[in-house]
Amino acid sequence: MQPRSRWKAVHGVLLLDKPLGLSSNDALQKARRLFQAAKAGHTGTLDPLATGLLPVCFGEATRFAGLMLDADKEYIAEVRLGIRTATGDAEGEVLQTREVTISEAALRQALVAHTGDIDQVPPMHSALKKDGKPLYEYARAGETVERAVRHVRIHEIELQQVALPVFTMRVLCSKGTYIRTLAEDIGEMLGCGAHLTGLRRTRTGPLDLGRAFTLEQIAALDEAAREALLLQADVLLQQMPGCRLSDAEAQRLINGQPVSVRDADTDLPPLGGQILRAYAGPVFLGLVEVQGSRLRVKRLMPQDSTPKAQKNPESA
Repeated sequence: MQPRSRWKAVHGVLLLDKPLGLSSNDALQKARRLFQAAKAGHTGTLDPLATGLLPVCFGEATRFAGLMLDADKEYIAEVRLGIRTATGDAEGEVLQTREVTISEAALRQALVAHTGDIDQVPPMHSALKKDGKPLYEYARAGETVERAVRHVRIHEIELQQVALPVFTMRVLCSKGTYIRTLAEDIGEMLGCGAHLTGLRRTRTGPLDLGRAFTLEQIAALDEAAREALLLQADVLLQQMPGCRLSDAEAQRLINGQPVSVRDADTDLPPLGGQILRAYAGPVFLGLVEVQGSRLRVKRLMPQDSTPKAQKNPESA
């Protein structure tokens, strides 16, 4: 019998390059076991057939994971024109095959037409829930249920490679966008249908794939080197202004005492009710709220929960 895993307190954010074929939760659990982390969560689901950036939060960083759910996302998507499938991707049964006679110019026009604010109907083969049950469970049972239209925004679509009937596009979009639905809608506009053959997430909010590591890379490291990969929780909060406190001011906050706004070195003139990232030197303390002329604790990190190798003196 193998010994039980020894779970321990691990804190920080791991930028994971999720492999093909694993669900986001499976990838999360594999990363968690590598770090022997007692607590873990992620900031947004990727389909098993998608690869790429999956920010994984350990320990106290999980308290800030929800703030990334609303972040914009960037993807590289490969699309096959002329074939429509039951799932909108390469795994589904082929429903229809049509000849592809369109030009590259027509394709570019279709991409432009799908840029901006658009409406999408979520696909049946998705994890979106209806009456507490994922849509894919209805789909596997041969059922189709009504889905509410979603309003999403496609900030940018860039055509990267064209070898018709296949093309690759870069998509920068709002939360809740289904890229497989986008591919299908483009195919229908072109009159030939389409499905997604590959998807890779390259960015979530301010976080990018260039700083991510695969499970194999992490597994090859020793314990100290693995923990050196972890980033402070503040990487999830870069959209917020920051403030720097002296050691004495930081200690007052830790003790539950307010700090004068005038004493704090802030990025921006604070307004009432504003939430700021707070730092003592390079160490992220947590979030503080401006209340009148004072800063008060909103959400504080435990003092021993900052990854030592990844403190960022320029974070604030």
